Amino acid sequence: TDKTGTLTEGKMRAVKMWSGGVEYSITGTGFDPTSGSVFRSDEECVSGANDPGVRSTLMAALLCSNARVEKQTDDADGADGTSRWVPNGNSSEVPLVVAAAKVGLRTEEVEVSFPRLLEVPFSSARKLMLTVSANAPERSEFGEGGVHMMGGHSAVVCIKGAPNYILQSCSSWVGRFGDVEPFPLDGRLVADQAIDDLSSQALRVLAVAARPMQSLPQGMLDDDGTMSVGDKVDLLCKDLTFLGLVASIDPPRDGVRDAINVAHTGHMRVVMITGDYLKTAEAIARDVGILSAEDEVALDCNALRTDGNYLPEGDLDELTAKTRVFARAQPEDKLTIVLSLQRQGLVSAMTGDGVNDAPALKAADIGVAMGIQGTEVAKGASDMILTDDNFVSIVGAVEKGRAIYAGIRKFVAFIMSVHIAEVLQIFICIVTELPVMRSPIQILYLILVTDLAPSVALGLEPGEKTIMFDWPRPKAEPILLGWMWRSTVINALILTGVILSVYIWALYFYVNELNVKEIAKMVQDPENNGEAFRGLERARTVAFISLVWAENVRAYTSRSFDQPVWVDTFTNPYMQRAIAIAETALFVAVLVPGITTVLRLDGFSVGWIGWLIAFIGAVAVLIICEFYKFGIRLWNRLPCTGAIDHGKGSDSTSSDDESSRDVEDERE
Repeated sequence: TDKTGTLTEGKMRAVKMWSGGVEYSITGTGFDPTSGSVFRSDEECVSGANDPGVRSTLMAALLCSNARVEKQTDDADGADGTSRWVPNGNSSEVPLVVAAAKVGLRTEEVEVSFPRLLEVPFSSARKLMLTVSANAPERSEFGEGGVHMMGGHSAVVCIKGAPNYILQSCSSWVGRFGDVEPFPLDGRLVADQAIDDLSSQALRVLAVAARPMQSLPQGMLDDDGTMSVGDKVDLLCKDLTFLGLVASIDPPRDGVRDAINVAHTGHMRVVMITGDYLKTAEAIARDVGILSAEDEVALDCNALRTDGNYLPEGDLDELTAKTRVFARAQPEDKLTIVLSLQRQGLVSAMTGDGVNDAPALKAADIGVAMGIQGTEVAKGASDMILTDDNFVSIVGAVEKGRAIYAGIRKFVAFIMSVHIAEVLQIFICIVTELPVMRSPIQILYLILVTDLAPSVALGLEPGEKTIMFDWPRPKAEPILLGWMWRSTVINALILTGVILSVYIWALYFYVNELNVKEIAKMVQDPENNGEAFRGLERARTVAFISLVWAENVRAYTSRSFDQPVWVDTFTNPYMQRAIAIAETALFVAVLVPGITTVLRLDGFSVGWIGWLIAFIGAVAVLIICEFYKFGIRLWNRLPCTGAIDHGKGSDSTSSDDESSRDVEDERE
């Protein structure tokens, strides 16, 4: 996951500086350039705002930035007219502009004093931004009160970016007393240590350097294409003077650490791919919980490449299998990492926002584009768009998706069990020469009216509280697993057996005959006066009532494959409404004149004994189904039984393939 804007708020604020071997603290709140100042960290309450190194560092950073902060007043109707500072531009540059203003360097004034001649925008490959500004030759200080390094020079090259890229191009630096000095080895070691110290505090560190020039190379400012951007950078980015470091903090978003913990609990591996310095990336990852154990690795992406070429696939896979943080990543690294994870049989969810992220988004199993910062190219290559760019929303979506899928499983298991039972009841009646239990129109009424509402309610189940403890399911896994089919069939057999028993009792009670041929003779006998036909109608009515009630009971027991029905019984409000609809449909079918004639049902004529037997049948279904669940729970507690692991989603999931269930959230 990329840090800025997804794991973090994307509202960076400069809090530390380093120049000439001295560390400085930058105070203030938010984006307000009028609050706070710059103080030396080694001497309490001693201002560093006038130190030459500080002023020149912030001057160069300001010249090499395009961001702005503007004061806006809310004058809308009903507003209190309060003012606030609003940032515009790159979130990494805004802290530089604010910090420069704290020492009196304003963007508008600087642009007049040092007009920009050339700009090379930041590139994730180069890891730096470069500008060339004009300078008055008589000016010796680089910024008012800054380092004396500009005398006789007509232009100044300003560069900011990743410290390791900047420092290797520097031949001089600003010493402790604010003078330009050669950059010795011990000075480089001191600077490297400062970078590590700041980065280990989860701060994003930018190095700032400059190069005064008496004249620019021929063709440098031409736009005719004779000199490529790379050539310009190579010519200008050498013999630099290292001015200093600026370190910014980007606070984690609210809830990110909890969301990452939930992801880990749900057996999802969260991996951060970022362009930040390794120490910074590692510190932030530990802060938000991506790195926790000692065996979890943070890796510089340069380790994936030797001499500009990626390692062999086997070596790459070995690295990506254990790495949780990839630092100093380039766009092509993301695609390489995703492909490596897929070779290991893992499901990869990759997020990104830039044009260069499109190949990785396309290759990932689930490509997620950023809705706010994302480019149209990234959105077009993705499978879904994250509208708020917030990592917390991804984990929430996973939880919701698991609940929806579990609801679909319950829906399918319920609808299959009741329909199998209804078919079996008719089939057994035909085979055993019992009168067919219900007519075609009664079957249609059951399917479309009484069964439909509870089955839909099961699909809207909120999800069990432990759903984020489950393992992700394999991509090729069927909706109903083997043990789920066994449960479905056994519950169908329970429903069939109980309703047939109710029907047989009703035939004895109302008709006193079970054989369909004998009942047919009784119906045709004029001396019977239609009593046999009315008795058959009553028997079917009792069986119909009992079946609807039993299926309503099954709807509640189907809310979990193994948990008792009394656990969170009424947490799904849709189920209560669905049962009310089903019960209303039942009473309409057996009690409302006209409807009863069409359906050949008569709830008034069965008497209280018929209603009681129908109720007993439904209770019997509830008790037997719950006994079956109890047997499942008891069986799972026995050792060496191949107990069902509902979370892992298969009958026999071995520990060897548990790692293949990880879901990798790879985000740029």
